[in-house]
Amino acid sequence: MKLYVVSGLGADFKVLEKLQFPEGLQVVFLNWLMPKNREKFRDYVQRMAARIDDSEPFALLGYSFGGVVVQEIDSIKPARKVVILGSIKSDTEKSGFLKAGAITKIPKYLPVSLFGEKSAVAYTILRKIIDPKNPRLLEYFTVRDPYYLKWSIEKISGWKHAESKKVIQILADRDIVFPPKYSQPDYVIKNATHLFPVTRAKEVSKILADIFKS
Repeated sequence: MKLYVVSGLGADFKVLEKLQFPEGLQVVFLNWLMPKNREKFRDYVQRMAARIDDSEPFALLGYSFGGVVVQEIDSIKPARKVVILGSIKSDTEKSGFLKAGAITKIPKYLPVSLFGEKSAVAYTILRKIIDPKNPRLLEYFTVRDPYYLKWSIEKISGWKHAESKKVIQILADRDIVFPPKYSQPDYVIKNATHLFPVTRAKEVSKILADIFKS
């Protein structure tokens, strides 16, 4: 069975490269597409989903914003299993920070220049909320197109979605981006931050083996 994988906002697959996926799964990484000007989220997801062959059973796995995307893909092309790492199952699980963004619509009005590579502000925030002690942090977040980053933050902030019982959620107990206190995760990685697929890869790999054993 194929397992289609979508990484996190701004992240390539280096952030997931230490994971050992279960035997029998053919892992297909779906690279981020650049959003078109003022593209609606549903239209973007349709383009992402177009690369999935649903003529045979498949599964989906997403990390962070990728977890949001794979759930939307599942509503277009239903998967046998949907696994999310460091992500949320519905808009009710958003942190107060994200909920405030949805109410005020502040992300919509942030200048694109704020997300440029020369902007120290964006990357200072990124380091603080994801894993301030990891010196290799920016090595994992290499998709740095300013419009893509701004567009993605808008979509995360405004995302509305009803929880699906199909979704299997893995969170870290010290995740500031998506704190587990707002969710009821199936698995919790102890003493770990949002970057847990890198820092706790063996533990996550064992959980994946358990999830896909049947």
